[in-house]
Amino acid sequence: MCGILAVLGCSDDSQGKRVRVLELSRRLKHRGPDWSGIYQHGGLFLAHQRLAIVDPASGDQPLFNEDKSVVVTVNGEIYNHENLRKLLSNHKFRTGSDCEVIAHLYEEYGEEFVDKLDGKFSFVLLNTRDNSFIVARDAIGITSLYIGWGLDGSIWISSEMKALIDDCEHFECFPPGHIYSSREGGFRRWYNPPWFSEAIPLTPYDPLVLRKAFEDAVIKRLMTDVPFGVLLSGGLDSSLVASVTARHLAGTKAAKQWGAQLHSFCVGLEGSPDLKAAKEVADYLGTVHHEFHFTVQDGIDAIEDVVCHIETYDVTTIRASTPMFLMSRKIKSLGVKMVLSGEGSDEVFGGYLYFHKAPTKEDFHRETCHKIKALHQYDCLRANKATSAWGLEARIPFLDKAFINVAMDIDPQWKMIKPDLGRIEKWVLRKAFDDEENPYLPKHILYRQKEQFSDGVGYNWIDGLKAHAAENVTDKMMHNAQHIFPHNTPTTKEAYYYRMIFERTFPQNSARLTVPGGPSVACSTAKAIEWDAAWSNNLDPSGRAALGVHASAYDPQPTPAAVGGVLPEIVNNKPNMAEVCALGLTIRS
Repeated sequence: MCGILAVLGCSDDSQGKRVRVLELSRRLKHRGPDWSGIYQHGGLFLAHQRLAIVDPASGDQPLFNEDKSVVVTVNGEIYNHENLRKLLSNHKFRTGSDCEVIAHLYEEYGEEFVDKLDGKFSFVLLNTRDNSFIVARDAIGITSLYIGWGLDGSIWISSEMKALIDDCEHFECFPPGHIYSSREGGFRRWYNPPWFSEAIPLTPYDPLVLRKAFEDAVIKRLMTDVPFGVLLSGGLDSSLVASVTARHLAGTKAAKQWGAQLHSFCVGLEGSPDLKAAKEVADYLGTVHHEFHFTVQDGIDAIEDVVCHIETYDVTTIRASTPMFLMSRKIKSLGVKMVLSGEGSDEVFGGYLYFHKAPTKEDFHRETCHKIKALHQYDCLRANKATSAWGLEARIPFLDKAFINVAMDIDPQWKMIKPDLGRIEKWVLRKAFDDEENPYLPKHILYRQKEQFSDGVGYNWIDGLKAHAAENVTDKMMHNAQHIFPHNTPTTKEAYYYRMIFERTFPQNSARLTVPGGPSVACSTAKAIEWDAAWSNNLDPSGRAALGVHASAYDPQPTPAAVGGVLPEIVNNKPNMAEVCALGLTIRS
């Protein structure tokens, strides 16, 4: 991941303004520690902090077309850049960077070229001939991006909002799958897949088609000129990413440069579900496995840094981001700059445990559509920023455009969870990789129950966070929460604790509006809570809140606690799995 900052249409083109843009760009240096660059054309500034993954030697940014009249600053990876170069054979390329194709595609196709890009990206492109510009963000929002407006009429673009908070009158999330055109003076959606309308698909399930689509998604993400690995939690999704990567790594350019033995990384509380499962998968696949450990206190001590980097106060995002944040630092210390991760599968296939209660296939499908559309506010935000905090890049094969099209075109009747037919959550994905002759994974891993990452690292992690918040947030504070925080009022002491930290770092109203809110159980949307009446009394984003589904579910509570509307935090009587969190994060999906 890189960091981009653009100031467009600024009334001040002085040296002082250039210095200010550079100063703000340095707030993003953690995202791109390898190089920095800036381009100025009058009152238009494009700044870049580079994490070099492809063509480290010559791919510094901003990038240009042949006569340097088109300038682009990009955060992302364009996986089909070699094929695009063939389409642009009449153009002269200056670097081997995968992102340079953007400038030339604009010359060839104008503003309508974005859907030709296969990858994850956020970019700003400036046409100096008429001072027009476009801004675009990838289909799902894997890369983070914000847009802001200055009092002088300028438009600001940044990978993180920390570069905008002091100089913009208002800022907000740049919507995924959209382009902003200065010529049109607004946004338009460039990503319009069939599933986006939420119409119910009728295509029969074909396991081999689904398997091939996912293998293709993984293989294209092995494009790298630097050391890489996989995040492995031992859950289904990360294990499939690791298995497919290990199976296809030999013979790739990456294997020739860095060796054909895959490195895997995991984190969890001592005795946690993830650590045990990840070690078993790593042994089965023959990876070089790295298991990192941290204590609960280590995690708590990192919370303020996590909130600052992730730029959210959402409870489940912070719970999961903290071990990932700590693990990413350890991974980077080993010289690794890119990892493959398993986010997105639960949204595409209805893998969260609350999907057990989906009443109809229509409800099931619409919920998956809503979850995918919101990923940029949750798991994509976490995966992007928790890794970028230490100059590490995460690639997400489950969110490949072509793979999503295949997976979301399956009749949702096949995705429905039907225990009487032996179909647990994500059965269609499990079945697609259930190969008796050439197994991808051991059966019990292939059919392991879903654990959310914040649960899988060890149940004491969440319990410890709740206990720490209870020590720092009083009942009186909760009683007045709706007056202190009228927007997205925290309903638990843990949420109040995170909100206090967020408001100290990001006091602007624009900042608090970038964070989603509303009730949730086990990461559901608010609408899905209606699927089970018992859930409304047990609102918690943990998978253990899926009463009657999770094997280690919370004890059911008849009513919320009386004081300050704080929800009960009692866990069932099963012994706690550990006091210690293990720092190596394995991305589990």
